[in-house]
Amino acid sequence: MMTSLEHPGYPQDGLLRLEEKLLCRESQVSLLLSLFGELPHALVSCVECFTSRMLFEHILNKLQSYVTSSEISQSLYISCDSFSDFVRLFKQLISHQDLKNQTVYIVLDKAEQLREMEANLLPGFLRLQEMTDANVTVIFLTEIVWEKLHPNMGCFEPLILYFPDYSKVELQKILSHDHPSEYSAEFYAAYINILLGVFYTVCRDLKELKHLAAINFAKFCEPVTKGEATESDTRKLWKNIEPHLKTAMQTVYLREISSSQWEKLQQEDREAGQLKGLSAYAHVELPYYSKFLLIAGYLASYNPARTDRRFFVKHHGKIKKTKFLKKHEKTNNHLLGPKPFPLDRLLAIFYSIVDSRIAPTANIFSQISSLVTLQLLTLVGHDDQLNGPKYKCAVSLDFIRAVARTVSFDLIRYLYDFL
Repeated sequence: MMTSLEHPGYPQDGLLRLEEKLLCRESQVSLLLSLFGELPHALVSCVECFTSRMLFEHILNKLQSYVTSSEISQSLYISCDSFSDFVRLFKQLISHQDLKNQTVYIVLDKAEQLREMEANLLPGFLRLQEMTDANVTVIFLTEIVWEKLHPNMGCFEPLILYFPDYSKVELQKILSHDHPSEYSAEFYAAYINILLGVFYTVCRDLKELKHLAAINFAKFCEPVTKGEATESDTRKLWKNIEPHLKTAMQTVYLREISSSQWEKLQQEDREAGQLKGLSAYAHVELPYYSKFLLIAGYLASYNPARTDRRFFVKHHGKIKKTKFLKKHEKTNNHLLGPKPFPLDRLLAIFYSIVDSRIAPTANIFSQISSLVTLQLLTLVGHDDQLNGPKYKCAVSLDFIRAVARTVSFDLIRYLYDFL
């Protein structure tokens, strides 16, 4: 079998294995192969090595494994505390005959984590070739753009190799490659086509799509295993899995339960004859800021708008108690139910209660949409240009108190009904 990757100096079988592992990335791999020679390297995760010392020691000890000289004991663990020591020890390592005439590669995965470490790390790695006077290449793997990673102090501009998102056709090819041996490739490809038809508009992350394909395939095969349909009976297979996929769409990216728990809950729901919303469960794991957005939505639904100044403005001035609260006129808002609130009020309360300064980015707005999809917030009215969208909070007091406890937020202190 011929491979589309052809480069002198690389064995054909090695290129074929590389192409099988990196589907639909032939152009990027070809460029990397043309740039790289033999590969003595150190691959480091900046999430696992979260301090500079762990980072330095992992690189040095990995490169030491390529040195077979009797001058270095393989059992000796190299310790390193600072970047200057790292440069000195690195120069000693590559001066040995095994690495002297080779290009050494240092691959830093999740390189955005370097911003949380010492300020000299990123500029230092970018100038490592200059400081060591050696043939060394440092590769930064990150999901953010270079402009956000760029340090304030002077540094070399790196060569940027962009990996574009997979297209739908490429995702179909990659996901279909992992078909189970007990089913035909055509049957699994049909399943992946259905899966992408449902999830491609809301999720294009390969890892998440692989997870969704794994947890939903058993349900897709159910009519076949029971003998109720054949592999070619696409219509019956689709009707069987359609409500299951719609329910799974509510939990995209959240992973609040494991695959086994998901199957157990779906079985319980089928026996009960209905599908439960997420708010029916005692515990749901949400992203950090989504929790504060949900708390802000609950406060906006059950507190009168005129009380926002009292609860959320630090220096609100003197407010007469008789004007703010008249006991004989006060009604319990929890008995009346949630009231709609505009988006700007939700965001104003959110920025007031969150414990750090957050810019109004697209990520915050996408989390609001996710809360609506999960039926934790309800969109009411029309999303027109004049008034903007309005929402209601659709969770119970016990549920929101459980969410508030996970972020150490004193919910009762901010509720008008509990004054």
